[in-house]
Amino acid sequence: MNDQTLNEKRREFLKGSAIAISAASLGVTAMTNTAAAFAADRNANPFTLVYGGAITANEPGKVHIHPVKYKRDDVDIVANVYTPANFDPKGKCAAIVVAHPNGGVKEQTAGLYAQRLANLGYVTIVADAAYQGGSGGQPRSVDTPANRIEDIHGMADFITLYPGVDAERLGLFGICGGGGYSLAAAKTDKRFKSVATLSMFNSGRVRRNGFADSQLSTIQQRLKQASDARAHEKTGGKILYSGDADMTDTQIAALPFEMYRQGYEYYWRTHAHPGSTFKYTTSSLLDLMRWDATDQMELIEQPLLMIAGSKADSFYMSEAAFTRATGAKDKELFKIEGATHIETYWVPRYVDTVVGKLAPFYGRNL
Repeated sequence: MNDQTLNEKRREFLKGSAIAISAASLGVTAMTNTAAAFAADRNANPFTLVYGGAITANEPGKVHIHPVKYKRDDVDIVANVYTPANFDPKGKCAAIVVAHPNGGVKEQTAGLYAQRLANLGYVTIVADAAYQGGSGGQPRSVDTPANRIEDIHGMADFITLYPGVDAERLGLFGICGGGGYSLAAAKTDKRFKSVATLSMFNSGRVRRNGFADSQLSTIQQRLKQASDARAHEKTGGKILYSGDADMTDTQIAALPFEMYRQGYEYYWRTHAHPGSTFKYTTSSLLDLMRWDATDQMELIEQPLLMIAGSKADSFYMSEAAFTRATGAKDKELFKIEGATHIETYWVPRYVDTVVGKLAPFYGRNL
C-alpha cells in the first residue's frame, strides 16, 4: 500500500467518523482519538515508527535502533535491531527475538516492545515477515505457518551472530499471530532459552474454525475456495486475496468481535503503516487451515510466560495453548485486568504491566 492509497483510506475513515451516529460508532471514534494521542507520526519519524515514545535519533546513553537487511534462504528480510544504552559490541549481551502480529510490521507494536526490552538491557530484533511489509518475496502477502516459523528461526540466526550478543542467552517474544508462531518455533528450536507470548492468536484454528469457532459449518466450503485459488494461480491467473476490506466507522462498530473492531482502529487509523495489511493470499489457507499452534505443545520445555487481557475475546486461545504445554515445568498464564486484545499493543498502563512481567521472567531465565 503506497502513501497515496493510505491517505485515501484515512480520508474515507474520517468521512465515516463524521457520519457515524450509533453509540457503538461514537465509541469507535472515541477510541481512535485516545489511541492517536499515543501514536507517533510515521512521516515525522526517520525510521517510520508509529508507536508512542518511538526513537527518533540514536542519542548517546540511550537505546539505539539499527535497520538491517539479511537473507532468509533466498528472500531479502528487513529488520530493526535495538541495542541497549551504552551497548558494548565486544561484550556478551542477552538477546530477544520479537515476532510481530498477523498483518503487522516491525514499526508497530512489535517495535514498541523491542524498544522497551532493549531499555531493560537486551539486544532485540524484530523483522518484517517474508512476503510481507518491507521484506521481499513474491507473490505479496503470502501468509503460511512454515514461512512465519522460519522467519523466527532466521531472526535467531542473525541476532546470535550479531557483535556483542551472547548466543547462549536467547529469548523469544511473540505477539498475536507471532505468539502462535513463536510457540511453534520454540517446540524444536532450543536456542531459545525462554518464550513469552502476548495476546496469542492461533492463526490455524481461527482460519479453520472461524473466530471463537464461529464458522465450523463452512470449513469444507472455504477449503474448496482455497483449493480453487491455488489452481487459479498455477494456471497463470490473478492472485486472489482474503482478509482485506475497506470499512466505515459504522461497519467497524458492527463487527461481532471486539478484537476485530479495535484491530481495524489500530491498523487502519491510529497506528497505520504502508507495509501493514490484513490481506493474505487465499491459497495460504491450504496451509493455515491444517495447522494449529497447540499441536505438540508438550515439546516446549523452556520456561513459558503467556500474557493476555482479561477482557480479550481471544483469551481462549492462550488458555488452550497453556493447558497443553505439559512439558514446561516453569510456566505462567498471566491476565492483564481490564485489557482487551488490541489494547495490550499500545495502552501505556497495559504496556507497562506487560514489561513489568517480562522483566523478571527474562531476568531469571536469560
